[in-house]
Amino acid sequence: MNWFYRKKIPLIPKLIKLVCFILYNSSIPYECELGKGTRFGYGGIGVVLHKRVIIGNNCMIGSNVTVGGKSGHYEVPVIGNHVYLATGSKILGPISIGNNVSVGANAVVIKSVPDNAIVAGVPAKILSYKTNE
Repeated sequence: MNWFYRKKIPLIPKLIKLVCFILYNSSIPYECELGKGTRFGYGGIGVVLHKRVIIGNNCMIGSNVTVGGKSGHYEVPVIGNHVYLATGSKILGPISIGNNVSVGANAVVIKSVPDNAIVAGVPAKILSYKTNE
């Protein structure tokens, strides 16, 4: 969809977005930037992404995930490479998620997360760091 949007072909991305919404009850705008290899679990059911969101390469996004803005802020989340967003997680506001991060199910992330972290909870807190073992 993004390729058509960048080539200034407006009708095709809008139709694809509408079909995705009807079939999967999700909102994945054609303006958002999704890196190569990024996938949606269960076909992206219930996923809501802000149109200015940037998601890196090889990320996995579970069902019912929201990545969006926060009242009073123009900026939206920027997500690094190799990030796992578990089912029901919410990534909100002008924050960044580092590379190789795992976000637990139903976590609400409202602060930036460094590389290699595992976060969970409401609000999300760093539980541990991944090691290269």
